[in-house]
Amino acid sequence: MSAGTLLADVAIIVFASATIWLGSGWFERASDRLATHYGLPEVVQGAIIAAVGSSMPELATVVIASLANSLAIGVGGIVGSAIFNVLVIPGLAGLLTDDPIESNRTLVYKEAQFYMLAVSALLITFALGVIYYPAGDGLEGTITRPLALLPLALYGLYVFIQYQDTADHVPEETDRAAVAPRRQWLRLGAGLLAILVAVHFLVEGVSSLGVTFGIPEFLLGVTIVAAATSLPDSLVSVRAARAERPVASLANVLGSNTFDLLVAIPVGVLLVGEATIDFAMAVPMFGVLTAATIALFTVMRTELSLTDGEAVGLLGIYALFVGWVILETLDVVVDLLPNA
Repeated sequence: MSAGTLLADVAIIVFASATIWLGSGWFERASDRLATHYGLPEVVQGAIIAAVGSSMPELATVVIASLANSLAIGVGGIVGSAIFNVLVIPGLAGLLTDDPIESNRTLVYKEAQFYMLAVSALLITFALGVIYYPAGDGLEGTITRPLALLPLALYGLYVFIQYQDTADHVPEETDRAAVAPRRQWLRLGAGLLAILVAVHFLVEGVSSLGVTFGIPEFLLGVTIVAAATSLPDSLVSVRAARAERPVASLANVLGSNTFDLLVAIPVGVLLVGEATIDFAMAVPMFGVLTAATIALFTVMRTELSLTDGEAVGLLGIYALFVGWVILETLDVVVDLLPNA
């Protein structure tokens, strides 16, 4: 690669990152005002509105990978993004705010536990593919469209639960007339479009640099690409935390991951008809994701707050994860990740 091409890739990454900052600002402010206008509880705003919007880059990645007959790359990016979300985003939000991030029992006992159920449901779906639709001699299985409907049905239950919370919620008295819903919907759409386009170019630029410097595809997927597609989640959650809306900040993380696991991956399968999943690769990664989720659940439950020390601990766990993946890729440690 020439120096000019390298500088062009770097410029694209910088410009795309700036655009994501701008788009996420529009999206976050619009969703906040719309939630106020419609009287939605804060946890619903974070778990549904902001979470689904900030998860669009992951969904787009899966769709593009599916159409290119490379759904496995999209699945790896989703799992890597989920690990990033539960460790790095709360860690950054905790360190970039003056006070500890407060949680509540609804977040801990509904959002976090339903998210852990989502992790289990997707892993069971993969296991059913290996058992009933084996592919090859190893632990590979085919995920069919009927199997893909199982996690989608669970997400339908999640939305129903959120709807019930909204129906039972008594909104505080606010000046709803001051919010122009049509303008905010347009701003939300513009922010979402900016995020999608910018993340597309961001991933392209990062991928180009990864190929240039010989970074293995798996390492690129679960670390760099996953972190790049998680940038909108990071921005939305950090903005919410700095605006003293900690519940929305943490709910966005959990709601975004729930959407990614139960919707983004099944949508990819529905598009291509069926996909082959390497269960031997999926189990270690889902093991890490489960451990990361338990760590987040634990620090959220202790005094229902996330302190600076706990935030540093979450970031340290992610650093260990990245170090392990690098060592696995370089065949320095025991080969727990086949084909890495």
